[in-house]
Amino acid sequence: MTAYLISGATALLPEGPVETCLRVEDGRIVEIGDPPAAGALRVDGRGLWLAPALVDIHGDAFERAVMPRPGVFMPGEVAAMDVDRQLAALGIATAYHALTLSWEPGLRSVERGEAFLDALAAAGPRLGVDHRIQIRWETFALEALPVIERALAAGPTPAIAFNDHTSMTMRDRSVPVTERAFEHGPDFVEAPPGDPQVRRSIRSVAARAGLDEDGYAELLAAVWARRPQVPDAIARVAAAGRAAGAPMLSHDDSQHETRAFFRAHGARIAEFPMSEAVAREARAAGEHVVLGAPNALRGGSHIGSLSAADMIEDGVCDILASDYHYPALPAAMGRLAAERRGDRATLWACVSANPAAALGLSDRGRIAPGLRADLVLLDWPEGGVPSARLTLAAGRPAHLAGDLIRAG
Repeated sequence: MTAYLISGATALLPEGPVETCLRVEDGRIVEIGDPPAAGALRVDGRGLWLAPALVDIHGDAFERAVMPRPGVFMPGEVAAMDVDRQLAALGIATAYHALTLSWEPGLRSVERGEAFLDALAAAGPRLGVDHRIQIRWETFALEALPVIERALAAGPTPAIAFNDHTSMTMRDRSVPVTERAFEHGPDFVEAPPGDPQVRRSIRSVAARAGLDEDGYAELLAAVWARRPQVPDAIARVAAAGRAAGAPMLSHDDSQHETRAFFRAHGARIAEFPMSEAVAREARAAGEHVVLGAPNALRGGSHIGSLSAADMIEDGVCDILASDYHYPALPAAMGRLAAERRGDRATLWACVSANPAAALGLSDRGRIAPGLRADLVLLDWPEGGVPSARLTLAAGRPAHLAGDLIRAG
């Protein structure tokens, strides 16, 4: 593999920003400070910032490459290559695609999920960055269990996120979604039959499933009848995840009881908690808390949940995810830095070192000798949005903008 000597950049090292030189060889960072230049291509980093490449713990924007218009599907391999280029251009070298496995037909069906797994594997040799899977399992989708077990056996080990949008749809609307009771506890109250608010929520998702409103409502009623079986299914998936060493996340927790339930099953990451109290409890327990980069970039949650910027500034949220918009991940860093929510090194850890640690990826997320050379050179003006000029993924250029590389 080609060796690179990156010089003149301000590197976001674990101990803080330092203008230094760095040598990359055989896909690894081999030396920082005054490394030898022999046999290496030179990378001019003057005026730029050198950071660990981003690690995206949860991104579902790939769905727009799979289905760019309602009901219009593109070949999975084409979608994977399209997303790969976008990730590399943003400085994202590790991406966990939040692949929803739902009981719905259409985009988020088990069949579509399995097809995407196959397409990603087929495209793998031609992809520039590290694509992995977060199994975003809708817990009422009992038909998904064989696919989950297949993914756990195939490798690389996926993450597992426990989602329950079925109960969220069927809940009584007298309580806000951010305060709803634990879905499998005695205090959970379902909506009365024919609740018009349930019907309104159905309208927004029926088209995605390729159904009309009545057809979706009929399917939802049949799936809701599975509710007594769901806790056992969660226990089965969690046991398989623990056996495989898969990082596990619980999604949209609103109560301490919810977080405690999934913690007991081995899910040590709170993903998009809806209650500040739940988020603070998770951090106090030494767990990671994930919120959305679009939330931080836009200045608030689009559903009125927690403010990611406030939670980062308070030290409660330690990981940002791209969620539904990949460009939000680096752009949020720009806004948070401009607002003085933290210094650049601390903020950048929310999209590199911290997600890598949460996912058990000890070989990346930081700039240190011996680690995988997942690096990004950034044009990051004071008060502005960082823009990737060069992205290295395992020491190979995945994106290059401008004349930065020259022979020694």
